[in-house]
Amino acid sequence: MTVGSWQLKRGDALIGTLTLEDVDMFWTDCRFRPGPAWEAVRPLFEASEDAWERDDEDAALAAEEAIHDAGLVLVPGDGGAPMTDFLLRVSGETARFRA
Repeated sequence: MTVGSWQLKRGDALIGTLTLEDVDMFWTDCRFRPGPAWEAVRPLFEASEDAWERDDEDAALAAEEAIHDAGLVLVPGDGGAPMTDFLLRVSGETARFRA
């Protein structure tokens, strides 16, 4: 079965829902719908996006490490095994990740 959506969670808190739009080489591109716990982690993703836009690779990598250290999990909508080791970027209503 092909996975079409994932819940982004931290513990039991729903950060948001990712819905598959496209797969581009190593990245999975999704539509992002924020959940009730989004505001708690939104600054982490904004820091990453800002750093990449400024071409500040050191700051971008530090921001991505902070996202990784936040204890986020991607739970597949098809009931598959949750993913804990992934790179995720969220910008507005779009998200992309690679596992």
